[in-house]
Amino acid sequence: MIARRKIVGGSLLTAVAALLMARPATGAEQSSQGDEKVADAIDELRREFVKAQDCGVGPCPAIANIRMQQNIFLKANQKFPDFIDAGFEVWEAVYDWHVRNHQPIATTRLPDGRHGIVFMFTTVVLRPENTPNYLGLGYDAR
Repeated sequence: MIARRKIVGGSLLTAVAALLMARPATGAEQSSQGDEKVADAIDELRREFVKAQDCGVGPCPAIANIRMQQNIFLKANQKFPDFIDAGFEVWEAVYDWHVRNHQPIATTRLPDGRHGIVFMFTTVVLRPENTPNYLGLGYDAR
């Protein structure tokens, strides 16, 4: 697993190295080329920082909320919930988490026509009629 510090630090080091390696031209060309290179380096650094803040490798708020609901259900019922309803953004965050962490993606179509994705022992059910960041309580199939 890659630490956030390594991602951000590595990007910063790359941006600084790119700026130091650039050979300036003369006069006005030097100023415009230097400005473009600085802007590109800053933009690349911004993209890396935003990527590190998302649900990539490491902590993810949507995944943390799902795990919290699983823990609540586990304490009450001595098992993980079979299903948890989620809005579109949460469902996508679970999908993206699987992709970024190289985990197998197990999506399914439920008998009622809804989409589901398996996270740990629970199927996260897509409920697009709810708010995008909606996360329901865990429940059993019974």
